Amino acid sequence: MAAGAPRIFVSHLAGVAVFDPVGDQVGRVSDLVAMLRVGRRPPRLLGMVVEVLSRRRVFVPMTRITGVESGQVITTGVVNMRRFEQRPTERLLLGELLDRRVTLVETGEEVTVLDIAIQQLPARRDWEIDKVFVRRGKGGALAPRLTGRVALPWKGGGGRRGGETLTVEWSAVTGFSLEEHGQGAENLVATFEKLRPADLANVLHHLSPKRRAEVAAALDDDRLADVLEELPEDDQVEILGKLQEERAADVLEAMDPDDAADLLNELPEEEKERLLTLMRPDDAADVRRLMSYEERTAGGLMTTEPIVLRPDATVADALARVRQRDLSPALAAQVYVCRPPDETPTGKYLGTVHFQRLLRDPPFTLVGSLVDSDLPPLGPDTPLPAVTSYFAAYNLVAAPVVDESGSLLGAVTVDDVLDHLLPDDWRETEFHEEGVPGG
Repeated sequence: MAAGAPRIFVSHLAGVAVFDPVGDQVGRVSDLVAMLRVGRRPPRLLGMVVEVLSRRRVFVPMTRITGVESGQVITTGVVNMRRFEQRPTERLLLGELLDRRVTLVETGEEVTVLDIAIQQLPARRDWEIDKVFVRRGKGGALAPRLTGRVALPWKGGGGRRGGETLTVEWSAVTGFSLEEHGQGAENLVATFEKLRPADLANVLHHLSPKRRAEVAAALDDDRLADVLEELPEDDQVEILGKLQEERAADVLEAMDPDDAADLLNELPEEEKERLLTLMRPDDAADVRRLMSYEERTAGGLMTTEPIVLRPDATVADALARVRQRDLSPALAAQVYVCRPPDETPTGKYLGTVHFQRLLRDPPFTLVGSLVDSDLPPLGPDTPLPAVTSYFAAYNLVAAPVVDESGSLLGAVTVDDVLDHLLPDDWRETEFHEEGVPGG
């Protein structure tokens, strides 16, 4: 949704049909999930609880939702069918925040929350709570929402209860935001919200095992996956072991496949197989393939999710892929041009196109005409010392891994090489020492 996107009141979404891209109904919106933050910062909208046709309630992240309108919600079509389970830092907008008594900051007057508005942030996929619609006076709670619709005064459904209604900024009310002096994982997680994953991992490493488990339980899957990738192996195994198995599988799916494979290799065989079985088949297949290679080889180091394009893709297509927010800088440094299929293992690997070359050519140029085919790719069995020499010789931050048949298997990035060159306990040492920037 573009900048200046319309404000949407959540009561308009209750019970609304959810469709996949081809128009088939997935289910109906049951609630919306937000994460409260410290002080008066507007909560971030995480996703929607959707009641699918089997009457199971599942969670659909906002990143999987491509259209939100009064009357329908459109998803990418990829819906995790595991049952929704609310976490400590999450709040249900319809089920927990509506009808709540809160206080106007300016006057100290108690008001009742009738509705909450959400809005997508400009030029981003993130959503936040934007406004709060409240009623003055001590009128009772709204009528039961048996149909998923809310009877609001301004929609002709409750004006007889009396009391002036007004729409205010989230920061203008207090009573359901996290308090700064609050206890428990909620406040801790909110405090850590802006930390980089590596910095949050460093904090978690120095907490007690009990506290570490509480914080891990309160983090959402993507954030926990990012943090796990930065923790020592012992901490990774400990945290994963304290999660419910279904959630552990969700977190493994959210991790980079190579990091998930490394973590699973640290687990007993029976537990490893159980978690792989719970993962989505495509994700599990990628991880199993990586686990088949020796750890200190190109195959063991690589990720199976580089940017792969067909030769008839344009420079504009390539730059759109490079701009994806979830990509690491190393993976975004170049694209790999291959014959179909364009998911690893691909068809015939043709070569790479570096990001700088993409910036120098017109958007309509075909990437097949720009490939650098002179750089020899790595084989999956290339040992770590040879991989290191290869990166140094060609001044690379990422390199293709290709099998004997010429198919691209994945890409090795410089951060994975460094992980295996540094001492085993490097993550456990303090890196903010004297002489280090930020120390």
